[in-house]
Amino acid sequence: MISPFFAVVKKELTSVLRDRTIVISILIQLFLASFSSGLLLGMLSLYDPDTILRFSDGGFRIAVVADADSPLASLMSRRGLNVISFSTLQEAQDAYYRGEVLALVDVPRNVNGLTEVKLYLPESDTISSLIRMVIQEPLKQYENYLREQKGVNIRYADLQGKPATSFEFMYSALIPMLMFFPAFVAGSMSIDMITEEVEGKTLQTLLSAPLTISGMIGAKITAAVTLAVAQCMAWLALLRTNGTEIKNIFWIVALALIIAGISSTTAAMTAALLQDRERSQFIFSLLLLAGVGISTMLKISPITTLSRLAVGDAYTSGWNVLAFASAFVILFWMLLRVSRRLLK
Repeated sequence: MISPFFAVVKKELTSVLRDRTIVISILIQLFLASFSSGLLLGMLSLYDPDTILRFSDGGFRIAVVADADSPLASLMSRRGLNVISFSTLQEAQDAYYRGEVLALVDVPRNVNGLTEVKLYLPESDTISSLIRMVIQEPLKQYENYLREQKGVNIRYADLQGKPATSFEFMYSALIPMLMFFPAFVAGSMSIDMITEEVEGKTLQTLLSAPLTISGMIGAKITAAVTLAVAQCMAWLALLRTNGTEIKNIFWIVALALIIAGISSTTAAMTAALLQDRERSQFIFSLLLLAGVGISTMLKISPITTLSRLAVGDAYTSGWNVLAFASAFVILFWMLLRVSRRLLK
């Protein structure tokens, strides 16, 4: 015989299949995880410095102040930049302020014989970003040249692995999105599950079974979190199938479970206080945005923690996940106190 608690869990999981909004959101995530490599390639195709250079027609005029034997100017010229060399920094600055060049690269040597690179950029954020993009490659080549002069064998070109841009997009955007989006959906589901009992006048009927108000809410949160975790495990399997290497899978699933629990608990608490679906969904969305922003500012963001776990960061472990678990316990305790309002 199924206990009342698990009967409610089964009922809510079954009802999900009849909710088109939830099913569509799951299918969207499935598409992203299934074609993660293709999506990654499409996003990175928009980030191509060579395309900018092809259509600039030599419009990037860069002033360079360096020693006569420095290859920096020739490296930048081969990149397709319009380089103008100056013998002194004052002459280059005068040309910069007159608008004859868009940027200025100064390569002085300090008292220890080390080479410094100082880059002067225009105030326009758009132009500055473009210049930084197209100037990266010659600066990396110049870095290799300086290492050769110092007898350093490690070269930038010798590093193995995926490009930095694809690495950042995969581990700091795509994987956290797939792991945490189900948690946000779980919060929305929790609100619907609770408010439909209140608005449909079925709460008292449900509680006539040997089930307390705390048990009822706990069952609904369990159903939402179960679905979220199942999605996360499916997305991880699909990402691994696509060739994405992910470390610390156990702790990643645990963190996804905890965040789904925090999201569902917060949503259930909002629904218990307002007892109205539309207002509860609106307030929950605001709380969600505020929580993400505050956690990012305080540098305790679950997104950062998950990204570091996925890449196998040596300084991120299960202790970081347990910090979020403590927040979940506190929120759930608060929910048990607030849930009594549903009986009034």
